[in-house]
Amino acid sequence: MLKPASPLTSERWSELSGRFSSKRIAVVGDFFLDKYLGFDPGISETSLETGQTAHQVTAVGYSPGAAGASLANVVSLGAAEVIPVGFCGDDGEGYELKLGLGRLGCSTDCLVPAPECRTPAYLKPHDIGVAGIAGERERYDIINRQPLPARVEQAILKMIEEVVPHVDAVLLEDQVEAPETGVLTSAVRLQVASLAERFPGTVFWADSRRRIGLFRNVILKPNQLEGVRAVFGDPPTAIDEETASAAATALAATTGKPVFLTRGDQGMLVADAGRLEWAPAFPVRGPIDPTGAGASASAAAVLALVSGATLIEAAMAANLVGSITVEQIGKCGVATRLQVANRLEQWVTES
Repeated sequence: MLKPASPLTSERWSELSGRFSSKRIAVVGDFFLDKYLGFDPGISETSLETGQTAHQVTAVGYSPGAAGASLANVVSLGAAEVIPVGFCGDDGEGYELKLGLGRLGCSTDCLVPAPECRTPAYLKPHDIGVAGIAGERERYDIINRQPLPARVEQAILKMIEEVVPHVDAVLLEDQVEAPETGVLTSAVRLQVASLAERFPGTVFWADSRRRIGLFRNVILKPNQLEGVRAVFGDPPTAIDEETASAAATALAATTGKPVFLTRGDQGMLVADAGRLEWAPAFPVRGPIDPTGAGASASAAAVLALVSGATLIEAAMAANLVGSITVEQIGKCGVATRLQVANRLEQWVTES
């Protein structure tokens, strides 16, 4: 068992987070619309045409999801400017996505207009009479399943080239399952690897559901399943610490940069140049919802790193933020610097 890292103190968090307000972060990736449909079973109707239940929606909400969840946390933690880079369809979901990004104070100038594509969206029905995750019903996803059009890809490459010289960090969020259908195509990954070499003072950080092992020259943040799958293939059983550690170490050797491998309530492993450290998870209370937890952890770690944190300090900041966002049920949670300071003080007091 690895020994836990030295704790992140309240004073150190105050020092690091005090620098967030001067940082500019680009979030590059797949921006989805999370659309929440609250329905009331008590007033459901029966369709005259089909005889099927017609659920009556009484509440509608929406927010930027996927890469938008990382962006929302970078904003809530107090970065000076956050720049979304990706594409957006010419549809209702795209309209609502832009409105949501605007409410967060972000310009959408670097979202490439893509009428050839649908704006990716997660439609999330919820029974308003049942609290929490138990009230969620089958989700409906709108996802592009054809290769990203060449015109859109070229425009995204140009946007990234123009943005990188002006930011402190580039946070890459690869959300889609099918290769070459999202923003982080092979060509974009190749460009990012080159830019990371050209701008060594800029933090490049990648999170990918299916292709974490294909990134080079950038910091990686897989969860343990993604990391082990990239190195060893699909694991046949539960993943133990030894296997997770081996995967993190192998990925760090491959990309040439640190790897932050998350293990849920087992904390986070940080591998770099043959060294392996462990940042423990922070305790949470009551029911949890892991939706967007990885995105919030990425936001915290990236801001900490560009503000002078060590790798293990960044991992602990990520775990702190994750412990706050998983307690926010039925949505992708966000955390503020004050919430993190209070959670850290509580942990220190109770330890």
